[in-house]
Amino acid sequence: MALLLVHDDREYLLERGETLETDLGILEVPDDAAAGEVVSTHLGEPFTVRELRGPDCFNHFERTGAPMMPRDIGLIMGHTGVSEGDRVLDAGTGTGVLAAYLGRAGAEVVTYEQDAEFAEVARENMELAGVDDRVDVRTGDVTEHLDVGPVDVLTLDTEDAPAVVEHAVDLLTPGGYLAVYSPFVEGTRDVARTAREAGLSGIETLETIQREMDFDDRGSRPSTAGVGHTGFLTFARRE
Repeated sequence: MALLLVHDDREYLLERGETLETDLGILEVPDDAAAGEVVSTHLGEPFTVRELRGPDCFNHFERTGAPMMPRDIGLIMGHTGVSEGDRVLDAGTGTGVLAAYLGRAGAEVVTYEQDAEFAEVARENMELAGVDDRVDVRTGDVTEHLDVGPVDVLTLDTEDAPAVVEHAVDLLTPGGYLAVYSPFVEGTRDVARTAREAGLSGIETLETIQREMDFDDRGSRPSTAGVGHTGFLTFARRE
């Protein structure tokens, strides 16, 4: 698995044994480099070795579009309780950040991406995250592959999510959870209605908003930069 080499605000993603040339000097990563170890360039500039964690995957994955934000992933992880040994069906892989988080939590994930090039990038990202043995990235339309259940958690980030939600009772194990991300209210409303019609319970929709805090000599207050909105998440559960 790749490592992060960190110097102040710089981060480089490198493999053990790899050599990096920068303005801070030539850095050779030892074959036995371990997290917490300090490695210096030939000019004496120190870099700290770190193993990748979830946020590092978000920051360093090759991107094929806007990935799901950690704040949304956190809600999905918290509201579904996904954990080691769970089986997850995911659709709308994209960059694969959500799938990687699920895999790093110990879940066995099958994720569908319609764009073949995006799917190949996601596979490379799963390898980078060290979860390629738990996350199976498949190319295709999930609506044509609804025979993979039953699963404990169903996560969707696709425009045709309602067409999958229609089959949620058949796809989910008893007590299993559905989580659907949508950037638009209209799509969210369709998902919630379909979930009710499908017989799911505990249906709720949350808007994800997050604001940073500003601290200065005058005082402390929420940041006025941006509205912090990312999207809408609908959760439901099979009885």
